[in-house]
Amino acid sequence: MHKVIHPEGWAPAKGYANGVLARGQTLFIGGQIGWNSAQVFEHASFVGQMEQALQNIADVLAAAGAKPEHLVRMTWFVTDKAEYLANQRAVGEAYRRVLGRHFPAMTMVVVAGLVEDAALLEIEATAVIPPAP
Repeated sequence: MHKVIHPEGWAPAKGYANGVLARGQTLFIGGQIGWNSAQVFEHASFVGQMEQALQNIADVLAAAGAKPEHLVRMTWFVTDKAEYLANQRAVGEAYRRVLGRHFPAMTMVVVAGLVEDAALLEIEATAVIPPAP
């Protein structure tokens, strides 16, 4: 479906890909935060908001007829690096619950704040949906 690109001799990428080669229709998913479909925050915790943001991404994928394995890139904007680092195990578990063991190319950026004051992170994503056989 998509080919993960990993330069020879590089240390293994853990929880992300260095590059992804894909062909098909491109779906650009706008930044998703940790609120539900009614735009209500059900969680005040970083992991709870992260899992909801990932579920929002999965919902947009499904609406386009795509699956998590079609994701090729994600950019995470987090407001608290220490909170992310302190919860890496729980982050990984929540990620796998929602998106499985598919790890696209990813970038994480620490930001001073987000437009929604209660949001602790925002994740934007790009998916490539393969052409129908």
